[in-house]
Amino acid sequence: MIKLKVLTIFSTILITFSMFSQDKNKNASFKVQGNCSMCESRIEKAAIKTKGVKFASWNSNTKTFEMIFNENMCSIADVKKAIVKAGHDVDSLSADIKVYEKLPPCCQYRDPKSMEMDHH
Repeated sequence: MIKLKVLTIFSTILITFSMFSQDKNKNASFKVQGNCSMCESRIEKAAIKTKGVKFASWNSNTKTFEMIFNENMCSIADVKKAIVKAGHDVDSLSADIKVYEKLPPCCQYRDPKSMEMDHH
C-alpha cells in the first residue's frame, strides 16, 4: 500500500514536471509587404528585437514571414506591431504613412513603380 502511494506521488510529480518543462517555442507565419533585401533586413531586425523571438525570416518573392517565438514572452500580435512600426504592412495592419514614406524608394511597396527599381 505504501509502495502504491509512493508510486502515485512520484507519477504525479513526474507528470507535473513534464507539463511545466514543455517547450514553449511556437512557429508562425504571415504575409508582410516589402520588396527587396533592405526590406528583408528591416523586417527581420524588427522581429528579432521583439523579446521572445528566436528566429525570423522573410521571403521577398512570396512575401511570407516565418518565425519561431516563445509564446510566454511575446505574441504574434507583438511581432506584427513591431514590423508595422518599422514601416511594413502586415495582414490587416498598415504602417503609418509617415514611417512608410521614410523608407527608401525601392522599399516603398505600395508604389507599383518600386517593383521596377534596382533592388539591393
